[in-house]
Amino acid sequence: MDNLRDLLGKYSAQEPPEIAAIKEYMQAQFQTDCKVAFQGESIVITVRSGALANTLRFHLGKLRDAAQTEKRLVIRIG
Repeated sequence: MDNLRDLLGKYSAQEPPEIAAIKEYMQAQFQTDCKVAFQGESIVITVRSGALANTLRFHLGKLRDAAQTEKRLVIRIG
């Protein structure tokens, strides 16, 4: 029987392509990190500052195209 350490060592969590694409876009355009998560039928993007959140509102179309998704994008400050 495998012990827990061996099982977790073999496990490699991969991000869904939408999340990876949004993180890459944020790094390329704004040189910043963000948290991205699914919440129901939405993708929630959490950023550190209100100014960045406001700027992202103008980039929602580009973010949706980069992620190749039709899901609703929600921007949060946190």
